[in-house]
Amino acid sequence: MPAGGGRWGGFWEQRTRQLQSQVRAKEDKIAELETENAVLLLKLAEYKGKIEKSRSEATRISTLYNKQQRLQRNTRSALSQLDRVIQKLNQDIQAFHSSSRALLRDYQDEYQDHVSEIVTAVQRTQQSAETLLACQAKVVHLEQALQDVSARHQLERQRRKVLHNSLVELKGNIRVHCRIRPLLPFDSESDDPVLQSSSISREVAHAVDDETVLVKCDRPGHPLINKTYHFERVYGPAESQRVVFGDVCPLLTSLLDGLISENPSRSPKVEVSIVEVYNNDIFDLLAKDTVAAVSGVKREVMTAKDGRTEVALLASEAVGSASKLMELVRGGLQLRAKHPTLVHADSSRSHLIITVTLTTAACSDSTADQACSATLPREQTEAGRAGRSRRTSQGASAPQPVPGDPAGRAEQVQARLQLVDLAGSECIGVSGVTGSALRETACINRSLAALADVLGALSEHRSHVPYRNSRLTHLLQDCLGGDAKLLVILCISPSQRHLAQTLQGLGFGIRARQVQRGPARKRPPSSQTEGKRRPD
Repeated sequence: MPAGGGRWGGFWEQRTRQLQSQVRAKEDKIAELETENAVLLLKLAEYKGKIEKSRSEATRISTLYNKQQRLQRNTRSALSQLDRVIQKLNQDIQAFHSSSRALLRDYQDEYQDHVSEIVTAVQRTQQSAETLLACQAKVVHLEQALQDVSARHQLERQRRKVLHNSLVELKGNIRVHCRIRPLLPFDSESDDPVLQSSSISREVAHAVDDETVLVKCDRPGHPLINKTYHFERVYGPAESQRVVFGDVCPLLTSLLDGLISENPSRSPKVEVSIVEVYNNDIFDLLAKDTVAAVSGVKREVMTAKDGRTEVALLASEAVGSASKLMELVRGGLQLRAKHPTLVHADSSRSHLIITVTLTTAACSDSTADQACSATLPREQTEAGRAGRSRRTSQGASAPQPVPGDPAGRAEQVQARLQLVDLAGSECIGVSGVTGSALRETACINRSLAALADVLGALSEHRSHVPYRNSRLTHLLQDCLGGDAKLLVILCISPSQRHLAQTLQGLGFGIRARQVQRGPARKRPPSSQTEGKRRPD
């Protein structure tokens, strides 16, 4: 019997001895009470004899008659009380016997139940041991199967990444999307009576389908002209952020696959830097000696020995999670230069560039190298804001190998994801800026014009591309002119009030679409203008 069963058996044997000892004590008590009862009966007989003797002497002792009568009455009362006590004692003895017998029966029944439970538990333990052995054998089999499946899964992941990268390249290294925001309350606000009379809040930009934007150019004194613009994707005002991200996601998937948690053996390292281009100067927003609330520490763009553009003394922080990344982004946004205008109470006055650099060990064999190359593109995104014509571009280039150091460490591969929020082009007459804000507007518009010139030079395959005409284009030279995959997202207003900025932004997108740097699918005509007479 198991050790547990032995302990229970000893317990019940001890319990049985205790109950038997209690029964013997009760039986001794009963015998004692019976002895006392016999003594009382003897005394009763003695008292009866005395009574009889007293009665025979009553005839001889007349003077003691009254006293004898009182004694008899007292004796009868005492005997009556004694009789009641004896009856109560007998009842208690009978009740004790009954309870003792019931307790013994309960103990016997409980003992039998526990014995049955012990036997059942022993049987179940034996069955569980057999089941455990079977499960252990099954676990060994499943672990082997899991290893086989994991190996096949890794191989399929590598194949999927290669195919995914090929698919991204087939869609074109430069793509242009356009997003039309909804009408907002301030779209109908204007102090110009001419604009008020022409219904400035009327929608003039519409998404005809997923690839076409229709703009109705309706100006007082001019015939109505409909212009159509074609892009790889067009989002209407009702389409959500989730839909937009779903189209951006393919460019991010390759970089984020197995980023940190899935492949720790390759020692991945993720670093983040945040800069802003303000008044054609570059400021490092993560520099530790940042003291101003408007901008960080001024930096300079330089060209490295390998031809890549870099920011000298740029501060960067290592991150291990998305929450840490977002914390740094929120901190950078707090320091970004802002100024209120008539269009925006919190208008950005700079271009913001967030760079995420992933450094990982190179793969050891040629097949793995091909998979690594598929998972490490360079990505760059520029997000727009409603109210002004705004452009967004996203690029993805091939990873750059980093040679091993003299200490003998393995070669490393770097990939870069850049998220760029371009300040929107501004019309001074609409924004109402003056003073320092006017200079900010001029710098913003000049840098955007320089970006358009670079895209134009690339689209025309000129021998000289004017990257250095602006620090913005100089900083973005790798993603604009290298092998990066670039996604431009135009954010335009649908209202008549911002028609000039809308047309300017759409023209910028058309120029970007004309740049050919890699395999791309056949594109429809970029824009078409249709004249239409204004109804009388």
